[in-house]
Amino acid sequence: MAEAMKGWKRTHRCGELSAANAGENVTVMGWVQKQRNKGGIIFVDLRDRSGLLQIIFEEGDCGGENFAKAERMRSEFVVAVVGTVERRAGAVNENLATGEIEIRARETRILSEAETPPFPIEADSKTKEELRLKYRYLDLRRPDLQRNLMLRSAITANIRRFLTEEGFLEIETPILGKSTPEGARDYLVPSRVHPGTFYGLPQSPQLFKQLLMCSGYDRYFQIAKCFRDEDLRADRQPEFTQVDMELSFVDVEDVIDVNERLLQFVCREAIGLEIQLPLPRIRWIDAMNRYGSDKPDTRFGMELRDVSETVAGCGFGVFASALENGGSVRGINAKGQGAMPRKKIDALVEMARGYGAKGLAYLCIAEDGSFKSSFSKFMAQEELDRLVAAMEGERGDLLLFAADKDQIVWSVLGALRLELGRQMGWIDENRFDFLWVTEFPLLEWDEEEKRFVAIHHPFTMPMDEDLQYLDTDPGRIRAKAYDIVLNGVELGGGSVRIFQNHIQEKMFEILGFEKEEAYNRFGFLLNAFKYGVPPHAGLAYGLDRLVMLLVHGDSIRDVMAFPKIKDASCLLTNAPDVVDQAQLKELGIMTAVTESPEA
Repeated sequence: MAEAMKGWKRTHRCGELSAANAGENVTVMGWVQKQRNKGGIIFVDLRDRSGLLQIIFEEGDCGGENFAKAERMRSEFVVAVVGTVERRAGAVNENLATGEIEIRARETRILSEAETPPFPIEADSKTKEELRLKYRYLDLRRPDLQRNLMLRSAITANIRRFLTEEGFLEIETPILGKSTPEGARDYLVPSRVHPGTFYGLPQSPQLFKQLLMCSGYDRYFQIAKCFRDEDLRADRQPEFTQVDMELSFVDVEDVIDVNERLLQFVCREAIGLEIQLPLPRIRWIDAMNRYGSDKPDTRFGMELRDVSETVAGCGFGVFASALENGGSVRGINAKGQGAMPRKKIDALVEMARGYGAKGLAYLCIAEDGSFKSSFSKFMAQEELDRLVAAMEGERGDLLLFAADKDQIVWSVLGALRLELGRQMGWIDENRFDFLWVTEFPLLEWDEEEKRFVAIHHPFTMPMDEDLQYLDTDPGRIRAKAYDIVLNGVELGGGSVRIFQNHIQEKMFEILGFEKEEAYNRFGFLLNAFKYGVPPHAGLAYGLDRLVMLLVHGDSIRDVMAFPKIKDASCLLTNAPDVVDQAQLKELGIMTAVTESPEA
């Protein structure tokens, strides 16, 4: 039978007690992790978010009634205990923060009983994630998840503290706004008051934070909830949290400076990690050429090498065709992997095809110096020797080559590099490599729409020296854009914004927007620019990704309280779900459900 607290007050959390508290009378409350009945003595491990604490019940000390309550306790019962802190008479538990002490119980109350949980409440659970997410309120009791969420709270508090001391104002922007798709699909919310119209949930506070700069607020930040209707993966959810900021009267260096110091402060305060400033930087084109990625993992080498000139004029048609079509031939050197089994090499070839390649050329250098290759019969020995030398190949190495358009070659070799790094254990998981990637292309050509599209968004400022190409060669223009990368994951990105009308109008023209269409989409921002707009720039972090990386997590689900699964549904609440027809009628909505092909 559950009891009331009856005026009892908790004096300490379980993990807050130590040998320094020996002799004190305390009141602790929490969940029973385990009960061990040794006859005349019962040990109970009590758990709360701060850790575990051993409680000892001896029938002679705590009386028959309290001992009987201890006998009834089972996993996940919620109990309150009054007792005395004692040093352990038995062996000290070195693996427990409270391992030197125990509480000798005098009084006990069972505040709530519990059914047997569908899975053990333990760190590093091996229970299938689907079951744990269905019972997420139980999963969240696990100490590793609790540590993650407490660290997330501390990180958020330190971000607020730092930015406030740097003169930023925390200002909330609307959740219900105008739909302005910027790549991903918007989530739409129907309006009851304005039938047939919809709000769009924000993919970011981008336009509102620029308006705040127009309004003179100088430095803004927000821990902002954002929404994108896109396919999920390990570091992506339909709703996520951004650390969003915007600054006036600044350029690239000012934004990078304040954010480097922010990261340094947060990492030191949260996990004791010392980051040396300034952080390294790499231009986008160099990142692609060296790592095949605009978010390179620099914790290991195996960089890409461009061997286009080396193989020019060779007899291998795949290489020759790529070069004739304006592409390139590049390779990576998997040191010491020359004896890799053919089955594993074939798996790498299939992986390359998945990234758009027609195939993957390989050359194994045996320990005796001989070559085993998928293309050696098409090249003279002298040509092969030059190629191996260009790749700095040595006995026992495996050389992998891709030949195609640059974008495909980068994607293929960048992905293979990461896969081999993981397979071979070349990545130091305890290392934190921060990196700025700068000078992104401003635009990219969309083959389907036959027009340029903005790589970031249409308000990104071109590099000053590239403004001359707006009319003649837009694809050549670099952006005043910058991403912050950690261990191969994009933590955040931002840019200097366009604030001159003539440049903004030219940008819309390049993107194929008629003036009327531009004002229809973004008129509230463009009109504000008519009344005096300061130079401004900003950046936004994915808070979920930052916390995930700092706790060495594999997925942002590990640092979110109630995440969705791959199909964007919630196993706990069964959202999304059908709604009452009366609600739909009030909103003027009729639904037409299309059955999936599997149905």
